[in-house]
Amino acid sequence: MARAVRLYLGTAFCARLAEEGFPVALVLLALARTGDAALGALVLTAWMAPHVAAAPVTGALAGRVRRPVLFYAGALTCFAAAVACLGAMTGRAPTLVTLTVAALGGSCGPVVSGGLSGLVASLVDEGPARDRAYAWDATTYNAAAIAGPALAGVTAALAGPGTAVAVLAASAALAALPAAALLAGRPGALRGHEASGTRGTTPVPGRHAADGDGRARRSWRGDLVAGLVAVWGVRELRAVTAATCLGFLGLGGLTTTAVLLAGERGRPGDGGLLMTAFAVGALVGSLVVDRVWPRVPAGRLVGVTLLGTGAALGAAALAPSPLLCAALFAAAGLCDGPLLTATLRIRADHAPADVRTQVFTLGAGLKMSAAACGAALTGLAAGAPPAILLLGAAALQVAAAALHHLLRRAPGRTPAVT
Repeated sequence: MARAVRLYLGTAFCARLAEEGFPVALVLLALARTGDAALGALVLTAWMAPHVAAAPVTGALAGRVRRPVLFYAGALTCFAAAVACLGAMTGRAPTLVTLTVAALGGSCGPVVSGGLSGLVASLVDEGPARDRAYAWDATTYNAAAIAGPALAGVTAALAGPGTAVAVLAASAALAALPAAALLAGRPGALRGHEASGTRGTTPVPGRHAADGDGRARRSWRGDLVAGLVAVWGVRELRAVTAATCLGFLGLGGLTTTAVLLAGERGRPGDGGLLMTAFAVGALVGSLVVDRVWPRVPAGRLVGVTLLGTGAALGAAALAPSPLLCAALFAAAGLCDGPLLTATLRIRADHAPADVRTQVFTLGAGLKMSAAACGAALTGLAAGAPPAILLLGAAALQVAAAALHHLLRRAPGRTPAVT
């Protein structure tokens, strides 16, 4: 594995470890300081709310800056600082101030969840090596989803929730160091997206006169909408974005559903075990996808994995024993891991090179918003039988597979660019 990819994976894992563990640590911190988890939920809402609005802005900035090392390392540093500040302020500072800091910190979230993945195509040439790199990138998401909450919970139990937040802030700060080394070491490849190479790309509206270096540039307003134009106008991007958002609408409430399902059987603590099984399955799936399905086109992999996830969750809703239910949750995760890998590959292959980061950040922001809506809908329907809620989540995965199939055959551009 190339040094640049190793540095990237270290950056991505440390940043995503903090992102995944922070919600658990924050809720525990609010509960410890105020006796009520409501403040933690409110701060988390402020943390997540800016993602969609910040995604196109983040992508536009990443595409325009001439010193990516400053942008990415700076964004990760701000992310870490916000986590540290919230650890000190939650339950102590005025609520409005705490929420403001949370909103500012959450605005850096698209860099962690999508912006970093947009760098892979600039680090690895097109072909099997890039596909493997995206498979490894997907493992950082899934590994962090397992290790982040576990790190937060164990550290909070041993040293207190304040220490847990501090450890996660240190992890986010640590991510900025390999990011700086990574980007400083490849100035030519990563000097904004103007240098990424645009041969064969699809023109994006909003361009005007070339700058002093002869490279065509868009207006700032054009940059803000360029990602949306690409996601909507390129058939493969439109299909995978719509399908994964619909799928995440179902998965957003999966944690709540798992707890309710386990509680109905008299073992509410097993809800966490079900989600751990799902996360472990996703990690294994993302690790083996390149070995098991090396030649399956990414577009076909999306449909297959969505159907697999839906089938496994549907079967889990009807499983007669907790052990079988956990095994089916793991099977669902085994399908969800390759789905993430395929999604990343599609974005890299079909996004115009000069708006690739916008496409990654926007896709991540839309998925997170869909998941938040799914969590809210699950909360509103929490009085329904848990098996019905799980069947609903499963049905949305199947519907997402059907939507992806239909949209891939609708009119639209299908450029393959790098």
